[in-house]
Amino acid sequence: MPRRYWNINLQEMVEAGVHLGHGTRKWNPKMAPYISAKRKGIHITNLTRTARFLSEACDLVFDAASRGKQFLIVGTTKKAAGSVAWAAIKARCHCVNQKWFGGMLTNWSNTERRLRKFRDLRMEQKTGRLNRLPEKDAAVVTRQLSRLQTYLGGIKYMTGVPDIVIIVDQHKEYTALRECITLGIPTICLIDTNCDPDLADLPIPANDDARSSIRLILKKLVFAICEGRSSYKLYKKSLINKKD
Repeated sequence: MPRRYWNINLQEMVEAGVHLGHGTRKWNPKMAPYISAKRKGIHITNLTRTARFLSEACDLVFDAASRGKQFLIVGTTKKAAGSVAWAAIKARCHCVNQKWFGGMLTNWSNTERRLRKFRDLRMEQKTGRLNRLPEKDAAVVTRQLSRLQTYLGGIKYMTGVPDIVIIVDQHKEYTALRECITLGIPTICLIDTNCDPDLADLPIPANDDARSSIRLILKKLVFAICEGRSSYKLYKKSLINKKD
C-alpha cells in the first residue's frame, strides 16, 4: 500500500503534538536515530521517520486483518484509556485499557478460567439470579464482577492469545511487552524518547503522553485494520460463491 493511501500527513501530526518528546534528561540514547532536534529542554521526534514507520505498521495490520488475524490493543494510562477503548470498538479488536494483570497471556489457561467465571457471573446478573441471593452474598459477587470487569472487560470475547499486539506507552506497559516477547507475539509500539526501540517488532516514534497524539496514531491503525477486515469479508464471500 502506498503511504498516501493511509493519508499520513506531517502537518496533522504536528498539530496533534506527535513530535513532542520527553525532557532531554529523560531520554534513551537508543532513540537518537528517531530524534531530529532539541527545543526548550525537550527532544523533538523526527516526523518523517514516524510517518514511515506508521505507514509500515498500517501495511502490517491491513495484511493481518485481511487474513482474519486478531488484535489486542493495550494502553492503561489515563491519557490512553479512552482512545484504546474507542479503537477496539471501531476496529472490533480486543483491548486492555484499565489494568494489566501479570500472566494474562503467558498463563493463558488461568486467564481462560477467569474469563469463564466472568461470563458466568455476567449471565447470572443478566438473568436476575444475583437479585435472589442474600444481600451480603450479592454484594460479594457484585464486587467480584466489578473487579473482573476492570481486568477482563476488554478481552471477554478473546478465545486465545492474539496474533498482533498494539502497545501504547511501551514504558508503562512493559509487563505486557515482555509477555509478548516471551510468546513470540509481534508487537507494534508507540515509543516516546524515553523508550527502547529494540524491544518492539515495529516501533512508531511518537508522543505517548498526549491524548491527541495517541488518538491520531490509533486512528490510522484502526482505518487500516477496518480496510483489511473488509478485504477479508470479500475474500470469504468469494470462496462461498465459488462453492455454490
